[in-house]
Amino acid sequence: MTFALTALAMIAFAANSLLCRLALKETAIDAASFTFIRIFSGCLMLVLIAGIRGRSLQAIASGSWPAAVALFIYMAGFSFAYHDLTAATGALLLFGAVQITMIGYGISQGEYVKGIQFIGLFMALAGLVSLLLPGFGTPGFMGTALMLLAGVGWGVYSLIGRKSVKPLMATTGNFLRAIPVSAVLLVFAPPAQKLTSEGLYLAVASGALASGLGYSIWYGVLPRLKSSVAASTQLSVPILAALAGSVFLNETLTTELIASSVLTLVGIAIVINYAN
Repeated sequence: MTFALTALAMIAFAANSLLCRLALKETAIDAASFTFIRIFSGCLMLVLIAGIRGRSLQAIASGSWPAAVALFIYMAGFSFAYHDLTAATGALLLFGAVQITMIGYGISQGEYVKGIQFIGLFMALAGLVSLLLPGFGTPGFMGTALMLLAGVGWGVYSLIGRKSVKPLMATTGNFLRAIPVSAVLLVFAPPAQKLTSEGLYLAVASGALASGLGYSIWYGVLPRLKSSVAASTQLSVPILAALAGSVFLNETLTTELIASSVLTLVGIAIVINYAN
């Protein structure tokens, strides 16, 4: 059961990349509307789950504004970045930025780092930088910058969440606080096109299912996993996103992208596996 739930959570995480890219590529929805709908529907799902557990009021009172802002930065950057990036490239940049942010924070706080972990960190950085080299199918600068910003946002959000005794309740409160922040985004970045039902459905699926339900499953299974196992498991997300993008969006898996992915993910795996 633990394996099945863990696999389901990783599929949900990868599905966010697929759903966002699909919505922006195939429907008329804009990134600002996708962000707002994803946060709003995710909040409704989390409140529903908290209500089923009899903890709805506790969930609403949980969380914090710094965490909510970090959550918004992740989701907004994620949505706008996918205007220019493939599902695979976006997931790799996001995942790499998240892990490097968290690892870098640990180093800055004086956590002991072995020599081989520095080698792994260098490999991960080299893998991400290689994506930007001429001739490597370089993604757009703005899309890359926004996805790296999204990764930093999610990394900061995760670092804040480490201090939470009840992460699911805190996440619900953070989603609730992020709603008005994302509503402001709609004022400054109004929809350029008429919102279609297809775009709406994809945004709701990303928010309610891949985010709200996906996070619930993940937080439920986390206590059963060792920290190193939980971190290593997330290495599968960029791979799943790449495969899904190839199958459902006809995105090409180039040799350069595969090489960059291997270098980045192996480097992060080394850092994680030698952490204990």
